[in-house]
Amino acid sequence: MNTARILSIAAVAAFASIGAQAAELNGDLYGTDFESRVQSTRSSTEVRAEGVKALSNFAKGPVADPAARAASTQERTAVRAEAVTAARAGLIATGNRS
Repeated sequence: MNTARILSIAAVAAFASIGAQAAELNGDLYGTDFESRVQSTRSSTEVRAEGVKALSNFAKGPVADPAARAASTQERTAVRAEAVTAARAGLIATGNRS
């Protein structure tokens, strides 16, 4: 039984070492060398110019004006009390109040 166990462990080790060295069959493993084989068709200045042009429109949304805030009609304690009551009644999730 010990001989069979030793031979099975040796076979597993041999298969593992063969699998570890099989990375270079088609070039590289998992495409890690992808960037070095790509030929660029545009110059870096063209790409930078396109990036600068796109940056001006990136993530532009409505900008809130802090001076144009709506005046609150309720106090903070009243709003908090309403939230607690609504949470106890099961109208809102309990994690949404703070």
